[in-house]
Amino acid sequence: MRRYTVTTAVTLCAVASLAAAMGPASAFPAAAPPAAHAVQQPALPVLVDCLWKPQVHPGDFMLACGDGNSRLASLRWSHWGADSAQATGTNLVNDCDPYCAAGTFHSYSVTVRLEDPKPWAKNPKMQQFTRMSLVYTDGRPDGFRQTMTYPLWS
Repeated sequence: MRRYTVTTAVTLCAVASLAAAMGPASAFPAAAPPAAHAVQQPALPVLVDCLWKPQVHPGDFMLACGDGNSRLASLRWSHWGADSAQATGTNLVNDCDPYCAAGTFHSYSVTVRLEDPKPWAKNPKMQQFTRMSLVYTDGRPDGFRQTMTYPLWS
């Protein structure tokens, strides 16, 4: 009999604790009904990173996914729209001298421009930027032009 009483008491305490943790349904605000005349705005295009995660306004972005020898850092976005996006930041590039594992990273100031949004293959309802241009504003890596344009993965 005592065993039944203890089991019942423990069960009732567990149920009471769960109910208290969940709270009454009135404690959660009801979802607002959609506005009668609201216009659904299309989502802005995204920048897809090396891990296939969509990003908007990233602070950093890996350019060389395979070896990490080139990345964008300290990005400050001045524009992110339906057709393009623009930021300033730093391109950190490994000189791979004498080889990449022993190389040195150098910083170059850049203006980044994203363009050419298209449906993302992984989620066709989402647009992704498919082209990136880097404009080097104060020096550039050996062998690079002042403006470098790259296709982005999709």
